[in-house]
Amino acid sequence: MLQNILLERKIYASEEHSMMRSMIQDFITNEVEPQIEQWEKDGMVSREIWQRAGELGLLCMDMPEEYGGAGLDFTFNALMIEEFARKNISGPGFSLHSDIIAPYILKWGNEAQKKKYLPIMATGKIITAIGMTEPNCGSDLQAIRTTAVDKGDHYLVNGQKTFITNGYMCDMAVVAVKTNPGTAEEGVSLLIMESKWEGFEKGIPFKKVGMKAQDTCELFFDNVKVPKENLLGNEGQGFKIMMTELARERMSVAISAIGGAQGAIEDTLSYTSTRTAFKQPIAGFQNTQFKMAECATELQLHQAFVDRCIEDLAQHKLSAESASMAKYSATDMHGKVVDECLQLFGGYGYMWEYPIARMYADNRVARIYAGTNEIMKLLIARGLYKELFQKLKAMKKNHK
Repeated sequence: MLQNILLERKIYASEEHSMMRSMIQDFITNEVEPQIEQWEKDGMVSREIWQRAGELGLLCMDMPEEYGGAGLDFTFNALMIEEFARKNISGPGFSLHSDIIAPYILKWGNEAQKKKYLPIMATGKIITAIGMTEPNCGSDLQAIRTTAVDKGDHYLVNGQKTFITNGYMCDMAVVAVKTNPGTAEEGVSLLIMESKWEGFEKGIPFKKVGMKAQDTCELFFDNVKVPKENLLGNEGQGFKIMMTELARERMSVAISAIGGAQGAIEDTLSYTSTRTAFKQPIAGFQNTQFKMAECATELQLHQAFVDRCIEDLAQHKLSAESASMAKYSATDMHGKVVDECLQLFGGYGYMWEYPIARMYADNRVARIYAGTNEIMKLLIARGLYKELFQKLKAMKKNHK
């Protein structure tokens, strides 16, 4: 009954959504899940799975058809994020590729950049990443140290990025750099950088607590020559672009949390209905029933808000504050739900062969990446007290 309630949602109610859901589920069952164990050993997925996703039209779905996409709206991307999260598929970094890099290029790229990169991104023939975080710079993006020195027809890039999803496999990355370093015109800019260029090096993939099939590594830039035509947007506009586009990234994390919580609840309902203790199913105990009732209620409440945000994003109306609310609250909820569900599995819940154990390890990072949940609260508060902060800023300026 719960599964039917959760699946019958307004935002995914069309026949097209139903057909897409079936395709995604078949893709996961037949082509993704059988490879997870090997991917976890390798620390990354195969390039073939990217190309297969491209063949099925599952990459960059909301990009215009003229650039290789399917011309759909964001709700189809959201559906794919949820379906992968329900089955706790953390390996292929499809969402980062389709929901972060592609929109950056579509919205801020020039026509030549769009035609060069978006069509091959949609086919899965290239894999993309984004380089923001540095060893000494996390959420404070204005403090980045990677530099891009103007050399006339190109920039000379030096620096380092860390915790880069898809980093080891990437063929291209959108990288945040400081242009005109040390001058009055110093600012953050974004460069489209190809990993085949001389001086672009990749570190060994990190061994992480969870998300073991998703490659995450450091990127190093040693005098990398980046053509001027690979500047994304205008020089010095990078911080504004990142702040604008981070709302979609944070929504992707929130949507994944909704799907992940649903998958945990579904697995636990099944397990507690068949696992027995004291001559009755675990589900027969009131504690189990109450815990599952609490988890299902939390999911339903968060799902309603996230669905509204998905609709707003599809209509280009999502506010940064709403995205921050969704990201921090949904990921907190996800963590609590998975913890409660694992407890109901008992000792088996701590065994890696059980999906709930993977869920427990994989979901923890969601409260950290795309901006920590503490930063989300700060952004929400700034929105609530926007007028007050503006007055205080004006008072300080007048005082000087």
